[in-house]
This record gives sequence, C-alpha cells and structure tokens, in this order.
Amino acid sequence: MKRLLLLLPALLAAPVVARAHDYPTSGRVEYVLECMQKHDGKPEFLYKCSCVIDRIAEAMPYEDYVAMSTALRDQTLPGERGGAFRDPPSVRVMADKYKTVQANANQACHVQQR
Repeated sequence: MKRLLLLLPALLAAPVVARAHDYPTSGRVEYVLECMQKHDGKPEFLYKCSCVIDRIAEAMPYEDYVAMSTALRDQTLPGERGGAFRDPPSVRVMADKYKTVQANANQACHVQQR
C-alpha cells in the first residue's frame, strides 16, 4: 500500500498520452448521429456507430477522414460542382479508400451499410 501511495504522485504528474488519430468530439458526434439516422434512430446504434467511428479513427488521421469522407459524399453532386469530386482520379482513390475503411469498421462493429 505504501508503494502505491509513493507511485501515485508520479503517475498523476506523468503526461497523458493522446490516442493516435484523436478526433474532435464534435466530429465523432456528427458521425454517430448521421449513422444512427441511417438506421432509423434505433438506440442500439448509438454504441455500434460509436464503435465504427472509433475504428475509422484508428485507421486514419482526422484530416484524412474529413477529406476522404467529403470526396465520397460529394461524388453524388450533380453538374459541374460534382465534377470536381467525380472526375479526378485522385479524388476517386480517396473515396474508394474511405469506403474500404468504413466497410471494415462497419463489419467489425456489426453495422449494415446503408
């Protein structure tokens, strides 16, 4: 017990190591809410969708997540505006990579893709 009491101040003083690819809370919440909405707002998807965004966060930095998910989402924009997301090969590669990461996360967390 004395040993624990002696180590406690050292443990409290040690810097907390941030998790790799830490995402802002608002980004995680946005993902979970959108995911839950796609699954009819069922409460069980709060946990499943949280699991998915945690897996995505393990796979890529937040900046890559924003760029890749935007590339995928905006590929369906009509007209000239959508062309910037449909036509360049690099954007299609980013969207495909995000689809793969998301599909793997969905599978691991038991979320059906919608």
